[in-house]
Formats: sequence, C-alpha cells, structure tokens
Amino acid sequence: MTGVKKYVIIGNGAAAVNCVEGIRSLDREGEITLVSEEKYATYCRPLISYYLEGKTDTERMRYRPQDFYEKNGCSVLYGRRAVRLDAQKKLVELEDGTALSYDALCVASGSHPFVPPTEGLEKVKKRFCFLTLEDALALERAITPESRVLIVGAGLIGLKCAEGLHGRVASLTVCDLADRVLPSILDEEGAALVQKKLEEHGISLRLADPAVRYEADAAFLKSGVRIPFDILVTAVGVRPNAALVTGAGGAGSRGIAVDTRMRTSLAEVYAAGDCTESTDISDGNVKIMALLPNAVMQGFCAGVNMAGGSSVFDCAVPMNAIGFFGLHVMTAGSRPSLSDGAEVYEEHTDNSLKKLFIRDNRLVGFELVGQTERAGIYTSLLRNGTPLDSLDFERLKKVPDLSAFRAENRRKMLRGMV
Repeated sequence: MTGVKKYVIIGNGAAAVNCVEGIRSLDREGEITLVSEEKYATYCRPLISYYLEGKTDTERMRYRPQDFYEKNGCSVLYGRRAVRLDAQKKLVELEDGTALSYDALCVASGSHPFVPPTEGLEKVKKRFCFLTLEDALALERAITPESRVLIVGAGLIGLKCAEGLHGRVASLTVCDLADRVLPSILDEEGAALVQKKLEEHGISLRLADPAVRYEADAAFLKSGVRIPFDILVTAVGVRPNAALVTGAGGAGSRGIAVDTRMRTSLAEVYAAGDCTESTDISDGNVKIMALLPNAVMQGFCAGVNMAGGSSVFDCAVPMNAIGFFGLHVMTAGSRPSLSDGAEVYEEHTDNSLKKLFIRDNRLVGFELVGQTERAGIYTSLLRNGTPLDSLDFERLKKVPDLSAFRAENRRKMLRGMV
C-alpha cells in the first residue's frame, strides 16, 4: 500500500486514545478518524463517582488535554454509532448511513450496562445506570437531599455510585444476589472489611436478597421486604460491545478474541479494551478483563501494530484498585486454593488484610484491603512471572521494597509497575 494510511478507531475511551498514541509513535501522517458514541471528549471514566461527590469537575476529568485530537491530527465523530463492519470491503457503516473506509481498524467500543429483566421494571420512571459521564450528569439532575436511593448491585459500579451519592441524598440502600460486597474480587474476609466501612457511613446493605419485582416507587426483595425509593440505579454489571466484530464473522465468545498483538481473526481489524477477551496470565484462562490498565496497554499495542510496527501485550491480568471512604482496596490475578497446590501468605488486623497467593514459585494473585502501599511491586512480580527464589520474597511478603531485588532485575521490575 502506498500513500497516506487511513485509520478508523471505534471508541473514545482509554483504549482508543492510547491507540492514537500508538499509531502516532510511528506514523505522523496517517488519517485517524474516531467514532464516539458519547458526545464528550475523552475523560477518565472511573472519576464519575468523584464528580458526584463534588471532588472533581468535568474539566479535571479530562483523560487528555483539550487539544489532544488537534495535535494528533484526529477527526472525531461525536454522538455517532458504528452498526456494521464489512471486513472484506474494509468499510464501517454508521447508524446514520455514513460509510467509513479504512486501511486499519481498531474496535475499542467498550461495554454497556447489563440490566436483568425484572417484573415491573418498566414502571420505574427515575431509573439510571452508572457507567458514563452522561449517566452521572443525569443522576445528579434527578437527586435531591430528600431522595431515597436504591442501588441494585454491590459490585464496583454500584458501591462507587453509593459513595458518590453519600451525603447528597436522604438514604442509600444497596441490594445484591451475592452474599457479600464486591464478590468478583474479594473473599469473605476482605468483603467484610469493606462492608463494615460502608455501614459506618450509613449505607444499608441487603445481601443475598435481590430485587425480584418493582412497583413505580418500590422494590420487593427476595426476602419479601419492600424497599421504597425515589431513585433506582441498576448496577448489576456490564457486557462487552463485541457485536461489530462478531457480527462480521470475527472470533469471540463473550468478547472479541484477540491475539497478543491485538489482532482479531479479521484481516486488518484490531480490538482493545473492555470489548475484548484475552488470556489471564495468572491462571491461563481466557476471560473479559474490563480494566483501565489493560485497556491502556492494549490500545497502545494495537496502534503500534496498525501503523506497521511490532508490539506485544502478553501480560493481561485482572486488577482492581479502588477505595471507599478512605479504605483502599487492591486486587490482582487469581486466588487459587490450597487444594490447587497454592500457598497463601496472610496478614490480618481489625481494619486491614493482606493475602498473597503463590504457586509454582510465582506470585499469581493478591488481595489487599487497607494496606495497599507499594502494591505495584506485587503487580510487577505477577505480570513479569518473576521466580520468587530470585529475590528476597520473605522480606517482600511483609514489606514490598525494591531493595529485595537483585540490581539487574530492578529495571525490569520498574517497567512492570503499572
């Protein structure tokens, strides 16, 4: 191919923006068009709860400076949705009928809220999700100091929404099918510490008690308890926006299947971020890992390869760093059991927890609640698959410190602390 290369990126979040930067690291002349279903310039999505709290504003939520697109020669189509991909003709069709041709395409389309069908849900007028800036703005417009809020879902999204609304409404109740908060990332002991902190701040938790039926202003839980509300937030989970690629014949199960260069099974079609599925190096399983650090690295990797370079991202792990009312939580990797041949190192206090999961001379996962300082060292051990007998791991168990590493390994260690 000769002439100026045409790049199309579906999405405008972390994966998409880092894809732009990956492209521009090699190709300063190519045409880049982004298709953004949202109408806002790229922003840091995890900050939407802090916006509700009043700890930030839309200006400070920018993920890149206002002139990012101009400086990188990008055309952004806001409020537009890609609906069909023709990989043979290298065309993306938008909802309004516009067709965009490309030489290389990256699908970084993110995810969408999953709202389980529940009897009577259609009767609820003030019902919101909590995934985008628009969701946060709409929720803010709806609440008053007298509002009674019910949040369905005690995972990351639901609990951050509760924290964001704390102090701004009359009452907050969170219900969930699971028997503990943050069930996808914490075990019973870690979840109990977070639950204690939430309840100390007046958030009512109804666990193992999901909503099974709604009236216009109330939910009936499985236990039979009726919870009246003025505002309902559904935060059960998200699903990857994979249909653009899978509908065109691309491989994938729940998400878009990609290799370590972020290539899909379709020629010159790449994918990155929350819409993808990839191999978790901590347990070898293919899964969705809808996490900002992975999206950043996947996006840049895709961009480099789209521009003709050579980049590999082969260290994907599930990782979460989050806090509630000053209690910090960080988890990564897998939690194998002793029956799987794992060793678990544990430290407990009344307000903190540390668990390190070790198997085959490698750190394969960790769970930290209330003591997350220098946790990036553990993350790097995990991502790099560092043999634990190559360093002073007995020391690192108690105090993560680079001095426990041999000098020749410290540079590699620092590279992995993402």
